[in-house]
This record gives sequence, C-alpha cells and structure tokens, in this order.
Amino acid sequence: MTRTSKTLTSIFASFLLLSAVLAFIIVTFDWNRIKPTLNAKVSEALHRPFAINGNLAVLWRREPDQGGWRAWLPWPHFVAEDLSLGNPDWSKDKQMATLKRVEFRLAPLPLLLRQVVIPRVDLTEPSAGLQRMADGRANWTIDLAPKDEKAEPSSWVLDIGAIGFDKGHVTLDDQTLKTRLDVLIDPLGKPIPFSDIVGAGAAKKAAERSNAPQDYVFALKVTGRYKDQPLSGTGKIGGLLALQDASLPFPLQADMRIGSTTIAVAGILIDPRNLGALDLRLRLAGTSLGNLYPLTGVTLPDTPAYATDGHLTATLHEPEGARFHYEDFNGKIGDSDIHGNLTYVASQPRPKLTGALVSSQLLFADLAPLIGADSNAKQKARGGDSKQPADKVLPVEEFRTERWRTMDADVEFTGKRIVQSKDLPFTDLYTHLVLDDGQLRLEPLRFGIAGGKLEAQIRLDGRATPLQGQAKLAARGFKLKQLFPSFEPMKTSFGELNGDADLNGRGNSVAALMGSANGDLKMLINDGAVSRGLMEIAGLNVGNYVVGKLFGDKDVKINCAAADFGFKSGLATTRLFVFDTENAIIYIDGTANFASEQFDLKINPESKGIRLLSLRSPLYVRGPFKKPNAGVQTVPLMLRGAGLVALGAVVAPAAGLLALVAPSGGNEPNRCKPLLEQMKMGTVPKAG
Repeated sequence: MTRTSKTLTSIFASFLLLSAVLAFIIVTFDWNRIKPTLNAKVSEALHRPFAINGNLAVLWRREPDQGGWRAWLPWPHFVAEDLSLGNPDWSKDKQMATLKRVEFRLAPLPLLLRQVVIPRVDLTEPSAGLQRMADGRANWTIDLAPKDEKAEPSSWVLDIGAIGFDKGHVTLDDQTLKTRLDVLIDPLGKPIPFSDIVGAGAAKKAAERSNAPQDYVFALKVTGRYKDQPLSGTGKIGGLLALQDASLPFPLQADMRIGSTTIAVAGILIDPRNLGALDLRLRLAGTSLGNLYPLTGVTLPDTPAYATDGHLTATLHEPEGARFHYEDFNGKIGDSDIHGNLTYVASQPRPKLTGALVSSQLLFADLAPLIGADSNAKQKARGGDSKQPADKVLPVEEFRTERWRTMDADVEFTGKRIVQSKDLPFTDLYTHLVLDDGQLRLEPLRFGIAGGKLEAQIRLDGRATPLQGQAKLAARGFKLKQLFPSFEPMKTSFGELNGDADLNGRGNSVAALMGSANGDLKMLINDGAVSRGLMEIAGLNVGNYVVGKLFGDKDVKINCAAADFGFKSGLATTRLFVFDTENAIIYIDGTANFASEQFDLKINPESKGIRLLSLRSPLYVRGPFKKPNAGVQTVPLMLRGAGLVALGAVVAPAAGLLALVAPSGGNEPNRCKPLLEQMKMGTVPKAG
C-alpha cells in the first residue's frame, strides 16, 4: 500500500470513527442538560416565561414513506414533557398554557437550506387560558421581534404541517366581547363519517365543490357567557387540522344555546388556518329576531318566536368585506311561514343586508311586534323591555333607532295570503324596506283589503332625536260588502270606502308619533248601511250605543259618510264629519287627542221628515280611546250641525273630499257627490 493510500485510508477511518462517536454522543446524549439554556432562549424570544419541566429526549427513526435512499436517513423525533408558557406581565394569571407532552419530527435535509420543516406535531392534554383586556391587549399575541431593533430578521423559515392532539381544555376571557367560555375537547373514540352528520347528499355536494371532508374525531363541550348572555353547547370537529392544505375541508358540527337563541350548524370550514370560507347547514330559533342583534350585529325587527332552517355559505376575505349568504331557508315566525334568501356583506362604512322574503300564509297578529302592538305577556316572552299601559291603545314600545345606523338594508317582503278573522278581510301584503344610514323607508307598504288597496309611503328618520316620521296613505276601492261580510244589509251594496292621509310627527314610538302628528286625514263612504249589529261586529260598544240612540235596533241605509280631520300636535279636529242616512243627516263635531288618547265629540242628528224620539237631543262621545263614554247632551238639539255649514266652514273640506268620489259600482250614481257639491257651494243639504 502506498503512502498516499495509507493516508487516505487513515483519514477515511478517522472520519468513520468520528461519525460513529458523534452519532453515539447524539444518540446517548442527555438532552435534559440543555433544558436551562433552551428554556432561557425560548423565554427571551417570546418575552415571557417558558419551561420544559419534564423529560426532554431525541429519538432517531427512519421514515419509510420518504422513498429511495431518503428512507434510510434517520429523522430526529423530539419528545418533551410537562411544558408551560407564562402570561405577559399585565395578566393576573401566571400561566397561559400547559402541555403534558409534545412530540414532533424534524426533516434534516431542509436544514441545509435554512428551513425548519416539521411535518406533524402531536400534543397531549393541551390546556390554554386565553385573555383579552378591554383595551385590546391579548395574551395570545406574542411579539417575536428581537429586542435589538438594529438586528436583522432571521433568514430561517418555519414550516409546520399538521397538528394533532388527544384532548384539550381552553378557557377564554374576552372583556371586549363580554365573553367567558370554557371549552372541553375529547376524542370521540371512533371517528364519525362526515356523511353521517350532514347526510349523504350534502356530503356529496361538499366533495364536488372541493376535496372530501374529514371525519369527525373530537367532541366539544362549551359553557360560559357570550356577549354577556349565558351560553352552552356541544359539537364535533375533525381530527388533524391541515394548516398548509387550504383545499382540505375541516368538518364542524355544533348545537348551541345563547340566551333565548338556539343555533345548530353542520358543515365545513374551508382554509381553516385563515378562516377562508364556510359552508354550513344552519338552523336558528329564538323568541324574537330582534334578539339576534347583540349576538350578530345584524339589525332585525322584533317578532314572535321564530325558527328557520337553511344553507349558510360565507367567503370571509372578499375585497368589499366578508360575504354571508343564507340561502333557500324555510321556517316560521309566530304562526306564519317564511321563506327566502338573504345576503349580508360586512362592507364599509356600514354592512348591508339584502334579499327577498315570502310568506305564503301570514297571520296578521304576527305583525304586531313590529310596532310594539302585541300584549305585555308576548312582549315579555320575546324579551321586550316596554310595558303597554293598561289604559293606552297606541303602542308605547320604542323603536330601537340606535341600531338603525349600524347597518343598511334593502329587503323585499311579500305576504301572499293574510290570515285574519273574517270580519277584517286583509288579503295580501307587499313592502320594500330600505334602511340607509339610520333612515328607514317602507316604499311602498301595500295591503290588499276587501277588494281594494291600502298603499302607504312611510319614512322614519332615526338620525334625529327624537325620531322624525312621515306617512302618506291612500285607501282605494274597499268594497263595503267585503269589508263587512257577515252584515246582511251590506251584501248587496256597491259602496266603497276611499281615503287619504298625510301625517308627520316626532317620537320614538307609535304613541309618540301620533301624539305629535300634524297633517290631514280624509275618508269617504258611499252606499252603505249601519245598525247596532254592525257595531257589535266591529267591536265598537260606544258606536253600538250611539246607533241605538239614533235609529233603535233597525238597519239604516247610509247614502254617504264624509270625514275630514286636521291634525296639529296630535290633536285631530273635525273640519267636516257628516253621515247622510235615509232617515237623518248626522253632523259630528269635536276632537280626538292622540297625545292624551281622549275623545271629545258631539253628534248632532237632524231628522228627515219623521220626528224620531231618539233624535230630540244631541249625543256626545267623550273619554279615553280605550273606553270612551257616550250619552245624551242636556242642551236642546242644535239645528243643522250648530250652524257649521251655514258659516261656510266646510266649503274647502267638501271640495277636497270630492277628489275621493269614485264611480258607483252599480246602476245608481254615487250618493256622496251631490251631498259634497251642495256643501262646496256653501249650502246646507236639505233634510226630508
């Protein structure tokens, strides 16, 4: 052997020996000796206490799934026990997180390229206490920047593939959300296929949209408070959280109760590391849709108890803001069915809700909570904080205008069929609701009633304090025989009711708006009939008394009824209020005070030819709207409505009411036109 060969052989042998010694040292090295240094370095990097309190070991194992010669290259498997991570100095609690055991494997070759590649991390019994203060400081925010600002950032790259764990415990104390949660995570024991939870059809669709979702592996149990409301719930989630593969759907299922609201979801998270998107079956139920506002920030009206079931999809990183679609949902609100599609975009400067809703069978009573017109018991059941006084008719529950500026809306609602008592024949409803920077518009709000239409244009400005409201209403073509279907004398009538109203007011409730109303109200009825029986049908006890005093128990034909009221600061004053019947002309004079809810009306009948004993003296209606009083005036009967017409005071009202005269539906001319023409000319209609 030459000298050169001997030298090379010696060097090679020395290298092998050195490698063997190094491998022996690495394999047999007691890694616990470096724990103090390692704990100090990590604590310095995280700017908070970190410690490996238990055993630290490195095990060398081959990775057969690597293939080729790489399968023979051993990888280091790190195992550490009893780890703890402390909280920042401002926290009252000492520890943020503890871990019974952590194990991960490190790919050796990427180290040559300054890459730390950890394909998988397994955690045993992780426990974390998450905190966020009212000023926004959060203990899960860790500053990894070096203390020396001049130091260059590290060129090393950390790449973690997947995280797995057996069971865990997480608490959350978030003062900004007024939320305290306690979450337990336990293995299910046996994985549950995704299709077993969501159904085969939904699972197939999810697989078609992306990769097949994982099985459910862990069970969740949550208790605590969310947005200061009690919360409890259970659920299931997938096993390994694929942090790097955004296309791998992560399964989620949960049944929660927050306050009076129950929420059930089942589906997938897409790109869970970045909360990229949602695709869930969503069921919602609660005592009122208005109660969702504290939980979601979505402004919805007060309603009776509801339940809905639909498909929720969301893309959470759209340029204009996160976009949520609640698609093809079905449900009930009170005893009314509800169907539709809604879209919510978390845009700036305000999020916006758009969509279309349909009810095939709408109970009129289910609309009452919209204006606080339901009973105190029902208000309490839906969480209302207003109590309707026993002596008040107009709803006093205030509109929640503070919510109107937090969101915009553009929603259409159609009630195809309104279910109501046969004595109040509402047939259908349509409205287009627009909420824009605190201004609420219903343009139009349209009801089908008794063969005619009631169309309103309503504007409420929630930016003003108090609320400013304006309403324009037009009632056209209400058929009297449909308006009072159970009243026999009206069944052959061709008469109609027409009317107009233009009112504005200030106040945060219906009672306050009407109590400050200014404007006009006009109404015209031709070819009708009246009796005590009709008053009983309408539930008007005072009307029953008045009609009984005027006409006794018989049915009386009405040629025309005309009314014109002027409103000023909630006081409605008669400018013209007259009934032309077959037996008498009846003039009504006085006020209806909507602020105090008091009537003060005087009824002056003038007999047509036949001197009825019941017409000897005027009548009055006085007292509260809730229960007015009626009686006979002690003064003698005043001729021709106290001379009102003779003074020409009704000329302008009569002229205005002529615009409401509609062509007669029968062969006879409209009975109101000649009456109003005489009044327009300043003459008194002749009795008899």
